[in-house]
Amino acid sequence: MKRTILAIQPLLHNEMVKLEELFNVIRLWESLEPEQLIIDNSNDIVAIVSTYNSRGVSARLMEALPNLEIIAQYGVGFDNIDIKTAHERGVLVTNTPDVVTNDTADMALFLILALARRAVEADMYVRVGRWQSSIDHMGTTLSGKAIGIVGLGNIGKAIARRAEAFNMSVIYHSRTVKDVEYKYYDDLKEMARDCDFLAIACAASGETNGLIDYEVLKALGNKGYLVNIARGSIVNEEDLLIALHNRAIAGAGLDVFAGEPNVPPEMIKMDNVVLSPHVGGGTLETRSKMGKIVIDNLIAHFDGKPLLTPVK
Repeated sequence: MKRTILAIQPLLHNEMVKLEELFNVIRLWESLEPEQLIIDNSNDIVAIVSTYNSRGVSARLMEALPNLEIIAQYGVGFDNIDIKTAHERGVLVTNTPDVVTNDTADMALFLILALARRAVEADMYVRVGRWQSSIDHMGTTLSGKAIGIVGLGNIGKAIARRAEAFNMSVIYHSRTVKDVEYKYYDDLKEMARDCDFLAIACAASGETNGLIDYEVLKALGNKGYLVNIARGSIVNEEDLLIALHNRAIAGAGLDVFAGEPNVPPEMIKMDNVVLSPHVGGGTLETRSKMGKIVIDNLIAHFDGKPLLTPVK
């Protein structure tokens, strides 16, 4: 008999087909009455497939599922899962780390290039027929610029390698000093003063919530750019809006936002911001690998084998 799994959002087609071959999948996103659907199946659900861009798994949801054993997160970040409650209830949690590293680092460089070379504006000029007129479209070079990376984990290091290929110097701030040749800054504001691009690549946590505030942005200065491919909660969005409006910083490239999928209307109107809908790891190849890891973790758990990627 197939075990019953609650899927909050779908995986890609091929992985969804595989998941439904192996398990009885409750497709929550299709339900007009999701709470009633959960109540009706509460005793049967033994696993949840959650996604990085969903509401995730709250304590309330876990408490409604007395036989829940495992939450398999489709994504690296798991800040939308109540890890404390999961631990207290003995519910295992897995995620899909590492596979998104290269794509997310690529997105960071894409945003940096788009900001430096004013790519969005250039596209608009061509589309509206402004190329024929005299336009002032001077960008800024990356060569010789400094990038300050907040969080030098796998993604941070991948961003650094790409930045070096553009002849940029790399400096970083993190909780601990890494075994790298890049200059380490214990003081985030001091690093912001010394860099041209401030790239956020740290994990979201209570410690990093609102880490990038107006003081950090002011230190970055009116020629500096902020790039965020981590989590929206790491940036104080109100402070960022003020800094952008006042031109306290030159601009921002954002793939993540505090209230996704909602973006502040004021930000949408700004011409010194490049916006992206949280697609850092959004390639077919990577999303497929993520889905396979989700499935493999579920199989391993129900076969009594070690999990591939447990969240500890």
